[in-house]
Amino acid sequence: MASVRMSQALRGAALGALALAAACVSLDARRPAQSAGDPLAAEIARWSAFVAADTASDGYSVPIRRITTPALAQARASLERGRRLHALLRLGATRTYLGALAYRREHPEAARSQEALAAEWQRAGASLLAETPEAAARSLAAVRPAAVRAMGEAAIPAVRISYDASLEYGRATDADAGLYYLGEAAAQREFVALCRSLAETTAAREPAFRPLGPELEALQSEMLAVYRPPVSIDRHAEFIGASAALKEARELDAAGLPRGALLRYLQAVLRLQPLLARPPVFEAVATSAKLRGFADRLAADGLDHSLGRLFLETAQSDLEDTSTTATHATAAAVAEVVLPRYLAALEPAKRRPPSPAPQVTVTLVRWPYT
Repeated sequence: MASVRMSQALRGAALGALALAAACVSLDARRPAQSAGDPLAAEIARWSAFVAADTASDGYSVPIRRITTPALAQARASLERGRRLHALLRLGATRTYLGALAYRREHPEAARSQEALAAEWQRAGASLLAETPEAAARSLAAVRPAAVRAMGEAAIPAVRISYDASLEYGRATDADAGLYYLGEAAAQREFVALCRSLAETTAAREPAFRPLGPELEALQSEMLAVYRPPVSIDRHAEFIGASAALKEARELDAAGLPRGALLRYLQAVLRLQPLLARPPVFEAVATSAKLRGFADRLAADGLDHSLGRLFLETAQSDLEDTSTTATHATAAAVAEVVLPRYLAALEPAKRRPPSPAPQVTVTLVRWPYT
């Protein structure tokens, strides 16, 4: 019993240190989260109300509520604390699911048959594909900060991919499933529009974003080196998530959307860390000091480092988790790996030796954005 009390006391002291460390991570100047006319606050409130009022018990609604409820809570908490970038990131992670669910309910007739789905697919395509990916990218050209533009860029290819997949998936399974993916396409297009509406005026200059070929190749090699039993079996779903983020980064890089590519690359880096044999280890004093150092560095050169700040906000959110299961592994990974790689990705590309000829090809398959 004494050891339990001692453990609880140590944990309490550690949590106090974490709260202090989180408060010391200087990000954007705080401002009212629920200001009138704030599209981000309105969207979070809208979808929070949607989930809170939803009582449907079908096979789509129950798991989507289970996934999106905590993510929306994180979005609300971050918005209240002035972490707008993290709030938008968490909203984006939920909005696709909820938008698809709402679309499915708005068009129940399209789920009745393959013919009805095909008709809705044709009708929806007129608006979903009215703007080419190139035009959608140009519409984000003036959006600042860079992190908001990056999130919008990352959603652009998903519109066409989900749209194209919806009809074929509906034919391979059932019309209802195809309709859901059609709803995902609509939700991604709406998210791009939301990012456009969040543009701000800033005097900060953008960093010199560049193609990420060397970084993407290196990360691919890291993933393949780790993808071995038993971890490749026991944590296969996590490998799928990391590999999917890397795949999206490659596609965005090839499409000339460097901000979105950098966002997905850094997310892939973050998702890989828990799968390593020796992942970054959280140490309250050292990790917090590194995060403060990065915050000071990102604020010092007059550049728009909002993509870096997005991951600082992610670490700060992780540090505020006071649950008994919190490990703060995310904060450690951001401090030790993600932010150093963010800064390295802004430097001129380094030459890498030619890769050896592949002896085997490993493909991790995910249907398209599940």
